[in-house]
Amino acid sequence: MAITVKKTRELVFLWEGRDKKGKSIKGEIPALSEAVAAAKLRRQGIAVSRVHKQSVLARRPKKIKEKDITLFTRQLATMMRAGVPLLQSFDIVGKGHSNTSVQRLLSEVRNHIESGNSMSQAFSRYPQYFDPLFCNLVKAGEQAGILDTILDRLATYKEKILAIKGKIKSALFYPTSIIVVAFVITTIIMIFVIPAFKSLFASFGADLPAPTLVVMKISDVFVKYWWLIFGSLVAAVWGFFYAWKRSLKVQYFMDRLFLHLPVFGPVIQKATIARWSRTLSTMFAAGVPLVEALDSVAGASGNLIYHDATKKIQSEVSTGTSLTLSMQNADIFPNMVLQMVAIGEESGALDDMLSKIADFYENEVDDAVSAMSSLMEPIIMVVLGIIIGGLVIAMYLPIFKMGSVIH
Repeated sequence: MAITVKKTRELVFLWEGRDKKGKSIKGEIPALSEAVAAAKLRRQGIAVSRVHKQSVLARRPKKIKEKDITLFTRQLATMMRAGVPLLQSFDIVGKGHSNTSVQRLLSEVRNHIESGNSMSQAFSRYPQYFDPLFCNLVKAGEQAGILDTILDRLATYKEKILAIKGKIKSALFYPTSIIVVAFVITTIIMIFVIPAFKSLFASFGADLPAPTLVVMKISDVFVKYWWLIFGSLVAAVWGFFYAWKRSLKVQYFMDRLFLHLPVFGPVIQKATIARWSRTLSTMFAAGVPLVEALDSVAGASGNLIYHDATKKIQSEVSTGTSLTLSMQNADIFPNMVLQMVAIGEESGALDDMLSKIADFYENEVDDAVSAMSSLMEPIIMVVLGIIIGGLVIAMYLPIFKMGSVIH
């Protein structure tokens, strides 16, 4: 006879107490009961004064964002440069963070380090927050004995990447939001405003202008099938993003399309090159071998076209081909990038040259986003004016026509 063992789910308990030095501390701990939580804390050398179960609302964890990891990296780098011991640095940074999910993550990483794991091993247990690039750089810093310097470079790298992502998002957000607003306004006019005009025009008993008839026909479709239009639109958007996330072919198609868009394409390409150069510069400066560094660069490129090209470059470099020639064979890098990489290879200052390339293209993205924002505003206003104004004029044409007949 088979015996089924029911798995008991751990709860989260909030606790307060004092450490071995008598300092008041508090935090949270997963356990099966209050007694088990108190026993766990006592084994850690904590004199427990209070333990209670966390409320259901408070238990809902906030998502850990890339910004949180970037801030943690900068704070940890600052602490270590100031000579604060590693475990104490984790305590200070963790307890000072407002997001309980980050506190829990850093507490778990700290416990892994305290139990004998290296920092890179502890981070690698959480790949959803610390990617291979992050872990490889930390490992290189540990091996070379320059962890504080590597963490500082890593923090700078993540801040730069986060900034350039933010600029691209802001460039895409404005036109997208305007398109959504235009669609909502047009829908409201079609469903509520035009039917009111239609009932008014029915009493005229005269032939209506062609533009008015067209708009009224479209309005009839909106009124009759609004549920189908909105349902199809939502389903299409959801299906597209689902396919984009799951299908490699769709991702490849979209990444290639983004690079060839008329206005946004050059900006996205510059941002991708800046990210590619910044990643390789940071890895190479940390002492990571070029072939190994290119593996992380491929994963961090953020574009499948550059990912595949980087893998090809890595393969050629591993057989003895120079980085410049391998990049030239990939045929996706501008001539200026190739020339600067060639100079970097010849002078032995490749990391410095790659950093300069990243700085140049980050500034180019800044300028392009500013120019695009100032250019998009009048264009969007004109498009909105044509759509909304066209609808209004189409509905007022019969009134103008009547006015001319009366005179």
